[in-house]
Amino acid sequence: MNNRQSTLSKTALVSQIINFSCVDGPGSRLVIFLQGCNYNCKNCHNPHTIDMCDSCGDCITHCPTQALSMTSIGGKDAIRWDSDLCSECDTCLSVCPRQSTPKTREYSVAQMLEVIQQHGSFISGITISGGEATLQLHFIKALFKAIKSSEELQHLSCMIDSNGSLNETGWQKLLPYIDGAMIDLKSWQQETHRYITGRDNHKVFRSLNLLSQHNKLYEVRLLQIPGVTDFESEIDALASFLTRLPSSTRIKLNAFQHHGVTGEALAWQTCSEDNIERLASQLTERGVKPLILPSVYI
Repeated sequence: MNNRQSTLSKTALVSQIINFSCVDGPGSRLVIFLQGCNYNCKNCHNPHTIDMCDSCGDCITHCPTQALSMTSIGGKDAIRWDSDLCSECDTCLSVCPRQSTPKTREYSVAQMLEVIQQHGSFISGITISGGEATLQLHFIKALFKAIKSSEELQHLSCMIDSNGSLNETGWQKLLPYIDGAMIDLKSWQQETHRYITGRDNHKVFRSLNLLSQHNKLYEVRLLQIPGVTDFESEIDALASFLTRLPSSTRIKLNAFQHHGVTGEALAWQTCSEDNIERLASQLTERGVKPLILPSVYI
């Protein structure tokens, strides 16, 4: 197998592909959501993307359209999902003991390029999200490298939506092929970040600094959760950090809502427009710009 064949054969587990999106980077974008995440955020709006299906089969008998069945791949049990039969009722998600989804597909780089080529004339770029996209680093690098070397697709910008947990070595592998990254800064203090996500935030700050040094930091996102996140109590330190980022970096404020959330976070207070505007005012007073505020609060 030559290098090109090796690149095109790399695979990733994909939970969803959105053909056209205007909220996942600049312009109209095709967004690829990869399955699996190394954070376990209490506030996750897509908790079914965190864990991997272990093919236990509990969901099969509960599927009202019989879209799920057990098959064997390489001698191992695996759930087969028939998208043509699926009604998207999400019963499988509600009964899964791991709160995972069996509705995933493995794509090779070659197969994903075919998907992108179908929409290449109508989009301005590709965004890979998750879960946590960078857990499938080799696939991302191979796909973006193939896009950049394609006369037909090289006009597309290549971006990553990430929690920022990738180490410096990983980012160095991606930097030649990405046009930008959107990073979540979930809290300022370590203790708060660990409470929300189950993980430390040291790597997040290192990612933000590294990407900004290479002019690859497109957007920093702050999810305001009243009574949980510490942005207002740490406003001076937060603003000081944000104002040192490149002036082209967008600072996006998001308002926590209950949509898709499960467990403890359902008892958390949702974020109102007044709360977001107060945070925005505090940041603006300290020189943070440009700020992007939510267009809707639902």
